[in-house]
Amino acid sequence: MGGWQPLPEGLPPEVRHFVEQLRLLKDDTGLSLVALGARTAYSKSSWQRYLNAVQPPPRQAVVALCRVAGLADSDAERHAVRWELAVEAWPRPAAAPDSDRPPGDAETEGYETEGYEDDPTLPWWDRPEPEPAPRPHGRLLLYAVLLLLVLLLVAVVGAVALG
Repeated sequence: MGGWQPLPEGLPPEVRHFVEQLRLLKDDTGLSLVALGARTAYSKSSWQRYLNAVQPPPRQAVVALCRVAGLADSDAERHAVRWELAVEAWPRPAAAPDSDRPPGDAETEGYETEGYEDDPTLPWWDRPEPEPAPRPHGRLLLYAVLLLLVLLLVAVVGAVALG
């Protein structure tokens, strides 16, 4: 694997094997990371993270690389299985202590401080929507009362006008 930087020590074997296979597949395409990014909709920097085991790639990135490499369905399926095993074993980043911010700080409120903030393997369109904040019922009641007053006013004006 010629020009690749060494993978980090302590990677689980599933992750190491998966990344090595991705590197071989990328090398077989003969494309640079810039060209690979242009043909797969994943940027050069994203491919650098994936191929250096900094971050697990989304499944769609692996599928795109297999497509660019011209793999048959059975070979592409093997990479998908390797991807599943690697993502399960992928080490989660440790949360860095942030001593400057008190707990419950508005900038970090609602975000996980350990592990990934979201699942990097899910495309944005498959991620669950956050729960909307509950709406106060008082506003709905106010609109109902205003509507009732307008209807009463129209009825009274209509009754006076028609005599």
